[in-house]
Amino acid sequence: MIVAEAVGRALAACGVSTVFGVVGSGNFHVTNALVAQGVRFVAARHEGGAATMADAYARMSGRVGVVSVHQGPGLTNAMTGVAEAAKSRTPLIVLAGEATEIHSNFHIDQSALATAVGAVALRVTGPETAAARAAEAYRVAVTERRTVLLNLPLDVQLTPCDPPPSATSRPATPASGLQPSPASPSGASSSGVPWADAEPSAAEVVELARLLGAAERPVFIAGRGARHARRELEELADRTGALLATSAVAKGLFRGSPWDLDVSGGFATPLAVELIRDADLIVAWGCALNMWTTRHGTLISPGTKVAKVDLDPAALKTHVPADVGVTGDTAVVARSLADRLKSAENPESPGSRSPELARRIRDEGRWRAVPYEDEGDGERIDPRTLTIGLDDLLPKDRIVSIDSGNFMGYPSMFLDVPDEGGFCFTQAFQSIGLGLATAIGAAVARPDRLPVAALGDGGALMGLAEMETVVRLALPMVIVVYDDEAYGAEVHHFGPHGHPLGTVTFPPADFAAIARGHGFTAVTVTRRADLTGVAEWLEGPRDRPLLVHAKVTRERSSWWLEEAFKGH
Repeated sequence: MIVAEAVGRALAACGVSTVFGVVGSGNFHVTNALVAQGVRFVAARHEGGAATMADAYARMSGRVGVVSVHQGPGLTNAMTGVAEAAKSRTPLIVLAGEATEIHSNFHIDQSALATAVGAVALRVTGPETAAARAAEAYRVAVTERRTVLLNLPLDVQLTPCDPPPSATSRPATPASGLQPSPASPSGASSSGVPWADAEPSAAEVVELARLLGAAERPVFIAGRGARHARRELEELADRTGALLATSAVAKGLFRGSPWDLDVSGGFATPLAVELIRDADLIVAWGCALNMWTTRHGTLISPGTKVAKVDLDPAALKTHVPADVGVTGDTAVVARSLADRLKSAENPESPGSRSPELARRIRDEGRWRAVPYEDEGDGERIDPRTLTIGLDDLLPKDRIVSIDSGNFMGYPSMFLDVPDEGGFCFTQAFQSIGLGLATAIGAAVARPDRLPVAALGDGGALMGLAEMETVVRLALPMVIVVYDDEAYGAEVHHFGPHGHPLGTVTFPPADFAAIARGHGFTAVTVTRRADLTGVAEWLEGPRDRPLLVHAKVTRERSSWWLEEAFKGH
């Protein structure tokens, strides 16, 4: 056995079941070693796509994501996806060949590259520790929720070594250490959060219980770190009268609750904005309360108390500092709070809950209930009308993945999802071009659901190589391209000030023809009646993926991305 094979065996023993990548000479042996152990290999057409697929797979399966790339350019190609994963604290392992000879064309400081984007850099240095170092990479990814680069020097990879004993190749925290979620058919979590059963500080819990007991209009905002804790949070909310909202990445978590306000922040409905601003206590559960979730802090009214519950103590002080912070797992803390409030014989509080408010949430709590004037002209469709039409047609058991760009609010706001396992939002780095790869990774993680990729025209062209991957994997995917023939965020940001826009506008592209060339079924939509093509595809065998080329109106500015420019 050689070192590359020992690394593959060790990772498979840890519980790795799927690896994404682009294979070159530097990662050929380790990838084959994983395959030989029964690990599924999903070949991408670009390393950037492979990294994002692995990220999305980890988010939606609850398992560690793994991506395998060539040394040097293979890693640099993957770096935008790696940066997104690192910023999102996705448990991800990047296996990369490494050219350590300084005169090699492939030589770069790969560890410094990984560290620069927030990943953890490790290296296999010899046969004696190869399996242990692979297990260490897995442990750090799981227990610390980190993206880890495992460098595999080319000369070391080929060194003979003894097969790793199973006892030493298995890490302290196996794959089952990720929390199970009822939403996942495999019993794995969509949260990507490791078990944290240690009891939180009693003093911190007492202080938060005091705040909850005194609050008259509490609102819970749950983030990615609370996606496994719906039952515990709803039970605590019922006792305290709290209304329920989420950050964008946890969209769908409280779907079905009469007190679900949907997403807080830039995508919030007018009703959600009203009710969140009216809160006298906001409790963030596994949610950083960044500028997106709070609209640059404007959703937190003067005098409103803020509490945070998070596994990472640093999160309690970032963005909006907490008046009260509790370090611990969200489900454990919510359960502890409910028990404490019960034992103190505090009466259940209705908060701001009332039959009238329940009616308002039912009637006004989704964007499609907010009136608007359709701006379609027959040649271009209003993106709101398009998305509402798709929402009506597409099966409810869907998994929606969103690219970044001027269009992104329409699918995020008007396409509903059944639960927190139905929305994959790789937006921590705010890069366009990740959406299609995101949808592929999500589809591999959740084959029980219809994958829907929502892309802008710019992002679609950036990720075009992975259309072949969709066809090759026979994914019954629906890709919707919101085409305004521009980088719309820049058009609407700079255009009103009289700046020339020739650098951010483009001639028409026939996305339907491009898709058919890849083996898709495709329809072009300029008015709502054209969506009959989508209905026909849904009624058929779905043996080819579908691309919807939507020529959307482009006069309206994207106010949610105007919020983004405020943070530049």
